Amino acid sequence: MARSGRYKVPLKRRRMGVTNYRKRRKLVVSRLPRLVVRKTNKHIIAQIVVARPQGDETLVGLDTRYLAKFGWKGDENNTAAAYLLGLAIGYKALAKGVRKAILDIGLHRPTPQSRVFAVLKGALDAGLEVPHGEDVLPEDDRISGAHVAEYAERLKSENEEEYKRRFSRYLQRGLAPEELPKHFEEVKNKIIEKLSKLVKAEAQ
Repeated sequence: MARSGRYKVPLKRRRMGVTNYRKRRKLVVSRLPRLVVRKTNKHIIAQIVVARPQGDETLVGLDTRYLAKFGWKGDENNTAAAYLLGLAIGYKALAKGVRKAILDIGLHRPTPQSRVFAVLKGALDAGLEVPHGEDVLPEDDRISGAHVAEYAERLKSENEEEYKRRFSRYLQRGLAPEELPKHFEEVKNKIIEKLSKLVKAEAQ
């Protein structure tokens, strides 16, 4: 333990490795609401957060379990689910009067085309304005799960037992993984149809 009088004990959340205060200060100074994206082992979480003198205020908060309301049967922690969550949070933000935001991915690595940027892509497609570079956004085929469907179809023809093992969760939910892109579009359209009405109502 350092004994110097100039030694400062790092703040608790920094010691725990959950907050980078230099990065957070830049986000807060922007004076824009934050599109906060976090991942767990099972779900993806998205929030619209505003910094207040008394502490952060969450205007909207959703995680990928919310997608079940629209009939989502796919994985709740993949790129397709991340995009759909971003689409939903984008519409919810617009309905709350939030037009612009800044992305806050916390301590996640800013890996291009990752799930955190799939959330961003969904929010952008909903109409939320968020500064970004185009190269970080996942491609449409990856967002729709086309790569998963292609792999599943190939694996099913080569080794059906392995296919059933790898995609057991999809099959248990009643979704053939090779049908994922079609299912994705169906759920996406349901989200747009239902949540865009909230935005129109707010604008009136």
